Amino acid sequence: MANQWVDFRAVKAAVNLTEVLRYYGVDGLRSCRRDQLEGRCPIHRGGRADAFHVSLSKNAFQCFACQARGNVLDFVAAMERCSVRQAACWLAQRFPVAVSEPPIPAQRPGATSQATGNWLGKNEGSNQPLSFTLRGVDGSHPYLRRRGILPETAALFGVGLYAGRGLLSGRVVIPIHNREGSLVAYAGRSLDGVAPKYRLPAGFLKSKLLFNFHRAAAMEGSAVVVVEGYFDCLKMHQAGFPSVALMGVVLSEVQAGLLLERFRRVILMLDGDDAGRSAGLKIAAQVAGRCFVQLVNVSDGKQPDQLDKEEIAALLDGLFNKRRAEDVDRGG
Repeated sequence: MANQWVDFRAVKAAVNLTEVLRYYGVDGLRSCRRDQLEGRCPIHRGGRADAFHVSLSKNAFQCFACQARGNVLDFVAAMERCSVRQAACWLAQRFPVAVSEPPIPAQRPGATSQATGNWLGKNEGSNQPLSFTLRGVDGSHPYLRRRGILPETAALFGVGLYAGRGLLSGRVVIPIHNREGSLVAYAGRSLDGVAPKYRLPAGFLKSKLLFNFHRAAAMEGSAVVVVEGYFDCLKMHQAGFPSVALMGVVLSEVQAGLLLERFRRVILMLDGDDAGRSAGLKIAAQVAGRCFVQLVNVSDGKQPDQLDKEEIAALLDGLFNKRRAEDVDRGG
């Protein structure tokens, strides 16, 4: 997604603002002129019933209370608290937009091909910190209890049901941080089977970070448990073990670098299915020789987040105690 070409002009021409308003459930707008609508602002949700104006002919909006204004891209960016480019990618995925070829940047004679890789912008290769946090996240939702997540764990990780407006509305949101602990994204877990199971922002690069790395790195010891998913990681934390999640079954070289920079021992505890076992062997071979690596098998068909604290301890306690003893002997 980070390298996806998107034509802003094509998106603005193809997507009608009224369709996007309908998607967000904005109703109650009334006709005030032949080609204009007005009503309460869905962005700041103010009380004035005439603050928000939509021009049908210009496919544009303006709120005279919060001063938000612009085209369909600006509206989605304001609703989602995301960049205009992320808004364009999201719209291009969900509405019929004619695909055009990306422009070829002009190069100086003798310029290297690296220049062509930079036309998307200098920040495309990393996850930039968010300028906002979601408010009103309910960490006491029954779904979390069913998954075995304690209230204190939900509070620490900022996990909970988000009832606000936008793409993550009605989903359990999971804050994702970079290695320095800055918030860079929210993952939204579907509760009603609506696809996708996990919704992530357009342009998010999961291969550039490890979920929960900043917390695991701050804990004592040189060992870490590597799991696949967010809830696996939360359950490891509850059981008292430092853990990071791949957010999948692939370890990128950037993720491997993070692990090897901080930890000397990597304990792989992936899902107990064919995909998890195969991924575990591949990752073990990938980091073998660069650190101590141990595979821990979960029961057939189970995932680490389905284990209780005692079951997790039975699999990991002996291994961690043995390694802690070795660290002491070596002065680690």
